[in-house]
Amino acid sequence: MNGRRLEGARAVLAFGSNLGNRGETILEAMAEIARLPGVETIGESSLYETVAVKLHGIDPDAPAYLNAASIVLTTLEPHELLAALNKIELRHGRVREERWGDRTLDIDLITYGTLEQSDETLTLPHPRAWQRDFVLAPWLELDPDATIPGRGRVDELLASTDDTARRTPSETM
Repeated sequence: MNGRRLEGARAVLAFGSNLGNRGETILEAMAEIARLPGVETIGESSLYETVAVKLHGIDPDAPAYLNAASIVLTTLEPHELLAALNKIELRHGRVREERWGDRTLDIDLITYGTLEQSDETLTLPHPRAWQRDFVLAPWLELDPDATIPGRGRVDELLASTDDTARRTPSETM
């Protein structure tokens, strides 16, 4: 980028995978996002392993998730960015049959600047991010001063969640 930063909105993305080669899938998705026109990655977290959370709660019998976060600058509008993320999920075999079901790849748009909005396809900030340690812990690694618009500081929110997110050694990805 000729040493210049992209002018645009700062967005936080959260990644999850509990099927297939989880770590490789997340890292490939991060690389694909970095190549999107109008997107510049400014940070990528470590991978964190967490138990599966289903509609009924924690499911210890389901495959464990790997999770991560990234922060990007983007000139894409929120719905354009979401559409690009959904295409990357599909390329990695994402199937949407069961709500909160097992998946090869999930990429959530958590925040887009300070935008607070909701429509049939996108709610910003993500409606449950403030309650999920598997989103908050990787995000906090990238930005110790992070806040969720309308919810507060990520470090304070993380302190009040279940403690299931464990940073993984790189060799277990």
